[in-house]
Amino acid sequence: MTAKLDFEQFPLFGTYDVVVCGGGPSGCVAAMAAARLGVKVLVVEQYGFLGGALTGQGVHPMMTFHAGERQVIRGIPDQVVQRLVAVGASPGHIADTIGYASSVTPFDAEGLKVVLEEMLAEDGVEVLYHAMLADAEMQGEEIGRILVCTKGGLQCIEGKVFVEATGDGDLMAYAGVDFVKGRGKDGAVQPMTTNFRVGNVDTARIREYILEHPDEFYPGDLRSLEESPRLSVSGFYDLVQKGREAGDFPTDRKGILFFETNSLGEVNVNTTHIFGKDATDPRQFSQAESEGRQQARVVFAFLKKWIPGFENAVYLSTGFQIGVRESRRLKGYYTLTQEDLIEDRPFEDGIVLAGYPVDIHPPTPEDAKAALGAAQEGHSIAQGKVYQIPYRSLISRQAANLIVTGRCLSAEHEALGAIRVTPIAMAIGQGAGTAAAMAVQGGCSLHDIDIEELKGVLRENGAVVP
Repeated sequence: MTAKLDFEQFPLFGTYDVVVCGGGPSGCVAAMAAARLGVKVLVVEQYGFLGGALTGQGVHPMMTFHAGERQVIRGIPDQVVQRLVAVGASPGHIADTIGYASSVTPFDAEGLKVVLEEMLAEDGVEVLYHAMLADAEMQGEEIGRILVCTKGGLQCIEGKVFVEATGDGDLMAYAGVDFVKGRGKDGAVQPMTTNFRVGNVDTARIREYILEHPDEFYPGDLRSLEESPRLSVSGFYDLVQKGREAGDFPTDRKGILFFETNSLGEVNVNTTHIFGKDATDPRQFSQAESEGRQQARVVFAFLKKWIPGFENAVYLSTGFQIGVRESRRLKGYYTLTQEDLIEDRPFEDGIVLAGYPVDIHPPTPEDAKAALGAAQEGHSIAQGKVYQIPYRSLISRQAANLIVTGRCLSAEHEALGAIRVTPIAMAIGQGAGTAAAMAVQGGCSLHDIDIEELKGVLRENGAVVP
């Protein structure tokens, strides 16, 4: 992203205090947090709806708001969930019947689109749909304007503070700030996944099979099968291996992973793996979309043929785009490491608490094949243990008015495996949006935010802060 355009030749769409690039869960929470402090906020979204990966990529469920039995993510992220519960679009936080996460939060994607839109409107946030980021203009050490491609052509947007919430780090790349991709030794990223929804699944039959064949599944607490109102499954290891030997299973994953949605008998299947593709490369991204759809159809055929409970299942849909786990990551003031998480390293500027384990999908086919023969691993981070995310991992050394939220923050590949999930991204969003508003109101750089004041404002607004 090196070609720069002459911004003066394009019309001005508007001028705002805070411009949030990306209307996913993290970006929406950032926008709400900023607007509630009284600043003028715009959300720029490439699609015609909000919710990002949850509503556009088929990512489901949200996991996890908890560390053991303790809920560590509250504030605006939890307000979103409670609004979903109130309109019947989620059962709320429930037990993960896999036993991997401390909780899962199923939801209805269409309901989430409406809830996010309503909440932003209530907070006075303007949303610009169908607007693809096209460039960013640096004015000294700050981003002055961005350029977006709309149905009305290219248009400029001015802002005092910009929130990077694109997921792929598009804004920071256009701004020319430093970033990295992939793991340290070879730059390989986690594979993409085409999630797909399946209806008319006999979940009672699946529960029976799990109880009869517990060794075929992730070693969780079987009691949750009876207690949880929705089913989460990782396993069918023996049947998957038999299907692979018969040529019916297309990936090197050890088992099938799926989650029951807000609608009983409907599951979201997260089992395809597309390796070696860069989500920021247009040709590779296009190839991944096609490959993912083909894999999804083969996985569905396998489910129908081999897996009890799927005999009468129907294929419903895939997301608007393939699911991306990893792409660009900021090189910020501090790079979060796996050791920081495992050791629960304290930070003076820690603004988020979380408890999801390091969850890395093998980045290469060779890694995936090696994982097939490995013993089932336990948690890298014990359930109930928490870790912190520091404010310094959200800010750039090169753009004083740019703050990052979501999975493109400054973290090593291994740490990203834990903090990339939705509830944590939303919690980061509340911190980022709050800091953005404070910078506007204080007339200062994001680098000069008073951390104790930031923590105080977050606590006042319901967030759990270290």
